This record gives sequence, C-alpha cells and structure tokens, in this order.
Amino acid sequence: MAIFQTQRASDGFRGAALNLRTRPAVPLHPDAAAHTLMVDFNLIADLGIEDTDVHSLLQDQIGQEAADGDLDTLLAGEIQQVTRGRILQGKVVGKAGDDAVVDVGLKSEGLIHKGEFEDFDALKHGDKVEVLLEDLDDGSGVIKLSKRKADRIRGWERVLETKAEGDIVEGRGMRKIKGGLLVDIGVPVFLPASQIDVRRPGDVGEFIGKTIRAEILKIDEERRNIVISRRNVIERERTEAKKRILADLEEGQLITGTVTNIAEFGAFIDLGGIDGLLHITDMSWGRVNHPSEVCKAGENIEVKVLRIDLEKEKIALGLKQKQPSPWDDIEERFPIGNRITGKVVSLVSYGAFIELMDGIEGLVHVSEMSWTRRINHPNEVVKVGDDLEVVVLDINRDKQEISLGIKQTEVNPWELVAEKYPAGTIVDGTVRNLTNYGAFIEIEPGIDGLLHVSDMSWTEKISHASEKFKKGDPVECVVLEIDQEKQRVGLGVKQLTEDPWVTAIPEAYHPGMVVHGKVTKITNFGVFVELEDGLEGLLHISELSDEKISDPQEVVKPDQDVDVKILRVDTEDRKIGLSLKRAKWGDTDHSADDDGGGGDVLPPDKPSPTRGGMDDHGAMGTDKIEF
Repeated sequence: MAIFQTQRASDGFRGAALNLRTRPAVPLHPDAAAHTLMVDFNLIADLGIEDTDVHSLLQDQIGQEAADGDLDTLLAGEIQQVTRGRILQGKVVGKAGDDAVVDVGLKSEGLIHKGEFEDFDALKHGDKVEVLLEDLDDGSGVIKLSKRKADRIRGWERVLETKAEGDIVEGRGMRKIKGGLLVDIGVPVFLPASQIDVRRPGDVGEFIGKTIRAEILKIDEERRNIVISRRNVIERERTEAKKRILADLEEGQLITGTVTNIAEFGAFIDLGGIDGLLHITDMSWGRVNHPSEVCKAGENIEVKVLRIDLEKEKIALGLKQKQPSPWDDIEERFPIGNRITGKVVSLVSYGAFIELMDGIEGLVHVSEMSWTRRINHPNEVVKVGDDLEVVVLDINRDKQEISLGIKQTEVNPWELVAEKYPAGTIVDGTVRNLTNYGAFIEIEPGIDGLLHVSDMSWTEKISHASEKFKKGDPVECVVLEIDQEKQRVGLGVKQLTEDPWVTAIPEAYHPGMVVHGKVTKITNFGVFVELEDGLEGLLHISELSDEKISDPQEVVKPDQDVDVKILRVDTEDRKIGLSLKRAKWGDTDHSADDDGGGGDVLPPDKPSPTRGGMDDHGAMGTDKIEF
C-alpha cells in the first residue's frame, strides 16, 4: 500500500499530497514552505515505517526540494514539461499496427507512425525516444507526438553548435525539390542544382541515396535554412590536384582517367583534377564516326599524353598511339601499282573512301573511276559496303593518304585510240553536246572528240555550234589530232573538202575585174559587199568616191546593188579588196596601172566561187582587209 497518492488533472500533473485523517497536519520538515506536504501519521504508524524512512521514500519519488516541503518547484517543472512544442523523453510501451505507443508520463500515451523510425522492426518495449509534443489531445483522447520533428530540432541545435559557414559536411541525398536536392546532414539542407557539380548534371536524382560531401554556403538561423555546395569542394580539390598533376605529368606518359563528357569532336578525360581532350582523330587508327563508338561517359580509360600546354593548362591525349602505327610500313604493305581489294566505307562528292585494312583507308577520286565516263558523284559507280578491286596510285605517309584507282583495273581505251584513229581518219559520230566553242562528237562509246567552230567551215564565221548542228545529229568528221595524255581527239568537218581559197576563189576572182554585188554591212571605215553566197569583199571608205566623205552612207545604202572593181585577192589572209570609184571610172588601163589587173567584168554565167573570208568586225564572210 502506497504511503502517498497523486492526483492527475486535465492539464497534467498538478501536485502531490498526503491526507491527514486522525491527527492535525504538521509539516514533515521544519523548512516547509507555503505548499506543505501533509502526512497521515496514523497510516504510517499502521505500516510500521519510521519517519526517516518516509522522508527517504518521498525524496526518491518527488525530489529533495519537494520532500523538504517546497512543492512550487515540483509543480513549475511539471507544468513546463507539458507545454506544446516541447521535446519530451518518452518510452516505447508497445506497438499498435503501424504505430509505436510511447509513454511520456502524461494522462495518456501517444502514437508515432513507423515511418518516423529508421528501423521500426527493431524497436522494442522500454526503448527511450525523444519526441516533440505537438498537442495534448488530437481529438481522440490521444496526445500527438512526433519523433521526426524532435530529431530535426536536436539536429539543428547540434549543427548550430558545431558548424559554421565554410565548414565541410557530409550527408545523404534525400529527394529532389524545386531547384535542387534535399540533403540530410542531421537536418535537411538545400543543395542547389548549380552547386552539385562543376558541370550541371542532367538529372539531380542520380545523387539520391548517395553520400554527399559539401561546403556550407549559408546558415539562416531565423528561418532554419542551410544552403550547401558540393561544387566548391570539387573545384577546390581539383585545383589542388591540377597543380600536382601538371607538375608530375610528362609527354608520352600513360595515365588512366575517367570519361566525363563526350562531344562530336572527342571525349574529355578527367585525369584526377584536370581534364584532357581525347580527340576523335586520336582514338583509333581506323575510322571513328562518333567518339561514343570508342568510349562511354563514366568509363575508366588508359590514354597516352601527347602534348601538354602548361600556360593554357591543356592536355592532348591519345588512345591509338598506344599501338604501333600501321602507316610505319605502309609502302611495304601496299606497293604502288599493286592491285588490292577493299571495302567502300564512305562516299563524298569528290570520291569514295576504301578501307584496305583496320586503320588504313584510301581515296578513289571521281576522276579515277572511269576512263571514258564523266562521273559527277561516286554513287554513280559504287555504294557503301561494296567490295572493290583497286590499284594503288600514290602514297603520302606524312599526310597518311593513299590514292587509289578503279579505272586502272581495266584497259585504258585511250591507249588504243591513237592506233585505231590515226590523224586523217574519216569517222562517223553523233553530236553529244554543243557549246559556244564547238561540238562534242561521240565516235565510239566513251570516246568523244571535239569539233571546234573554226573547223566547221572554210568560209563561214560560226559563233555557236548550234548554228550548224543539234544534239543527236549524225556527222562525218576527219580526225585532226589525238592527245593521248590529255585524252582529247580533235575533229574537223571543213577538212573533208578542199579549201576554196587555195584554187577556187583565186581562179574566179582576179584583180582589175569588175563584179556585181550587194551591200551587206556599213561601218565607219567602209562597206562590206557580198559578191556571192558566202563570199564578201571590203569596199574601203576611201574607195567609195573621188570626193572625200565622212560617212559611207552618203554614197551607198544597205542592200543596194553595186558594181565594184577587184583591187586585190589575198589568199593568205583570205581577203578581197574592192573599189566603187574605180569601177565608175571605166578606165581599165588606169586600173591595170594601179592594181596590175585588167578591167574584165565577171560574166554572169561563170560559176561563182565559194564564200571566203572572215572580218574582225563581226560581219559574216568579210575579208579582214586593212588599207
């Protein structure tokens, strides 16, 4: 049977008293204050307990001051202890489903969800826990407690006591929040996404659950907010490591690093504080279309140091340099002139790249694909993946280039053209193309010859080949010359007939002869007169009249019929000089004296010579006569 009893009120423990029943109440201790502990001595006497033992029991239960009679301290402490928002010491007394039942010494126990415990299954009866008193009654007669909030408050207090801005802390990534990551260092702190790494990560979620070492950037005690930076720690460590690595690194050294980033032109390798660049051209002796074919981000890779720029803190790395270069003995592998087999790996506008072996490629230029065809793009001849037989044409080991040819695997038809079509051979061909300087005539499949405009007619001035031919026209030509080196055949049409300036024109037209013609063109220096179809002579302005004239049109008009006297016939320069005033004189002796010829007029029934002569003034069939 207890010697004292306690009374609970709605707001918690209010006090303790011993009720006097048979004797007047007296203080248990002479120093008792206003709140006096009353003792039932009859009950004590019945129990046979000495007064000193009673005092010891009270001291154990309610403390020294309260046992001595000062209940104010006891009451004040109990009232303070149950204020909302206070952290209380609790004891686990059981489990109810997903909740732990915790006794904090109040009128009823509280329930705490298992999610607030790190290991709910390991929780056992009697375990002590610190909890936050959120409410004395949650509406169902149960006090509302929170272990998580109590832990945060204690953690925050510990952080403020032990940490300051600039200190290094470690924590575990908890979850993503807007703008960054929440990290638990004893209390949840904010790690902005921009402060997670030197390069902002694509997904901050990859750090959830990982241990994070960071620097405290800012502590806001009023808002209980802490911002940390992992980036500052990394940059500081990398700066120290960079100095150490640059001091120890040497060109030619093999070193292992981690691939941090991959770009189109190569991969960046973290060497432990400084990044080096592994360029795509230094990844393999063979063709690499993209660096991801050789390495992956996060992969450890051994590379060779090629160059170090201490001033710019740049390091060039190589992977292929770990192996001997296949170009070292390239001439022995692929002698010039040898036929070899390769595979088409790439096509460009100017040719096709052929893989001869792993790490060795050669180029077949479009000009080396066919002896006879004009190839505009290599896909007209080959496609990627084709196996081809090629001939090695040239090797440049310094530039690591090999020139290959496809057409050289066949007989060059141009080697037979000179034998088959010697100069003077008459051939039949087809007009394949027309230009302002001539017509291309196909004399056999793949072999074209050029018929120049100057070789189309002895007498006509031809500005464009289309004036004489059109595509597809059959044409008979004579081979003039063959340039086997330049692969050209010169053709002519006019050479099929005799040059009229050799015989026909000199025989038909003599100096001193008066002939009939028509004015075709008037210039400031004279008049061109057509003597017959295709043949013109020049009537100089000084030969128009005995009087001095400034404009030929004062004497003649276009299309006017005139009788003119032939002054000279120049077969070498293909010119005929005429005079109007001398024809009007009718003095054949005078004409003969001046020009050495008679005054005969060409009979109308005499056969006309062919047209001859070209002038420098754009007129058709003129004589280019200069006085």
